[in-house]
Amino acid sequence: MEQGASAARTVILTVDDDRGVSRAVARDLRRRYGELYRIVRAESGESALAALRELKLRGAPVAVIVADYRMPEMDGIQFLEQALDIHPGARRVLLTAYADTDAAIDAINVVDLDHYLLKPWEPPEEKLYPVLDDLLLAWRASDHRPVTVTKVVGHRWSARSSAVREFLARNQVPYRWYSSEDPEGRRLLSAAGQEGLRLPLVIAPDGTALVEPGDQELAARVGLATTPATDFYDLVVIGGGPAGLGAAVYGASEGLRTVLVERSATGGQAGQSSRIENYLGFPDGVSGAQLTDRARRQALKFGAELLTAREVTGLEVNGASRVVRFSDGSAVAAHSVILATGVSYRQLDAAHASELTGCGVFYGSALTEAAACQDQDVYIVGGANSAGQAAVYLARSAKSVTVLVRGPSLSAAMSHYLVQQVDETPAISVRTNTVVDAAHGSGHLEQITVRETATGRTERVDAHWMFVFIGAAPLTDWLEGTVLRDSRGFLLTGPDLTADGRPPAGWELDRPPYHLETNVPGVFVAGDARAESAKRVASAVGEGAMAVMLVHRYLEQS
Repeated sequence: MEQGASAARTVILTVDDDRGVSRAVARDLRRRYGELYRIVRAESGESALAALRELKLRGAPVAVIVADYRMPEMDGIQFLEQALDIHPGARRVLLTAYADTDAAIDAINVVDLDHYLLKPWEPPEEKLYPVLDDLLLAWRASDHRPVTVTKVVGHRWSARSSAVREFLARNQVPYRWYSSEDPEGRRLLSAAGQEGLRLPLVIAPDGTALVEPGDQELAARVGLATTPATDFYDLVVIGGGPAGLGAAVYGASEGLRTVLVERSATGGQAGQSSRIENYLGFPDGVSGAQLTDRARRQALKFGAELLTAREVTGLEVNGASRVVRFSDGSAVAAHSVILATGVSYRQLDAAHASELTGCGVFYGSALTEAAACQDQDVYIVGGANSAGQAAVYLARSAKSVTVLVRGPSLSAAMSHYLVQQVDETPAISVRTNTVVDAAHGSGHLEQITVRETATGRTERVDAHWMFVFIGAAPLTDWLEGTVLRDSRGFLLTGPDLTADGRPPAGWELDRPPYHLETNVPGVFVAGDARAESAKRVASAVGEGAMAVMLVHRYLEQS
């Protein structure tokens, strides 16, 4: 990779596996734009992606990416699709031969291609520079503020340090991690006047030092929206998983003043998935983070507001308005509400597990910890899809992955394709009819006691990493007394409310509740929190869209 002298200037990146062509492109770009822009040249998709990630971490803006179509291992369209996730604001240009113009035209829809250029582009004054001039003008007119990197100083076995890293990663906030035991980490602690007794230390983009910050303070400091722009909306969506993001996209795109409220990070459990392979339209799979980031950007594009680190504690009916109350006492009102609160992993009922949460015991994928699992023995508790996805992902670098399943097999709760992948991965072993009785360790996980349910035999094994996926509990306790729930806490809607042929108590409308409507008119449910929902990403997104359609019907009749 070749690059200019200044790391501060806006970047134009070019990638071509043909060294001669690569140099020619870079030469022509420097001749025209070298004084104002930094020209970065790469000769493979992987090296170009590495350069883009480095530029992202440094906060260097990338204005234009020029990629050759025919490259080995990763063609230009595949490269641009991944580059889009790293620098979504960059303008994208594909270099192609005349025979590949059909592929270039298809790329307009696949990667939102801005332009394609036929090779050769001589003379550049006629065929290259006018195109780049227009793209740079459009880029300068858009919001392309450089990303300033947040710094996190923490300890490997600090539960809050792990939680902060996970919060930042899931909210797509770039950050750099420094161990409190490394020289640079110690220098940062000293500069902030800290001795490292309280971790993590977070240094916000404006230089503010935060010691053990809560999620809301952290969100506000790193630029995430936490306060609603107004006090009344057409639609409030509570929960930012696939159902909530789907509702926000469709609500905002159809003209509803929409705000989405999320207590932690958008994406929900799906956002923590290392690979989703059965979601429509992604034959090669897509990570939960990628899918979440695209959905979030799509919702913002249509004008939805996204509030992060805001916990909802109450729902009230005030005439025609529905009032959503937050934990800090503030509130926001709307004509309608969609409850997409999702579910959380159930806590492991094992001695000392709660004390070691975040210190070797993790709920969900905790992908920020995956790098530390390299060449380690890892245990996964659970037998559904999330457990299988995590096992396959961690097995790429871990020494071994052992999946502990309470039931007699994986096939009862795990999709067939995942069962096959688990069976075909040598590093993964499965122990059925097995549960965890206890976790052991001083300050961090060191061992676990497992028990065979059929024989009662127990065994104590060394374990520094355990990821738990043992079923889900709905996050609906705050709705007690307002919205009807089933015996497990899942929300009842539509036909489930009128099973005996009568409307629910207190229902005053001359129509029965709509399919996704609760016993409170204008309050709908989408996704995993709904009783008897399918618990799949595609169905959650679909319910989010369907709920918006029913919101429109409700508003038209109100």
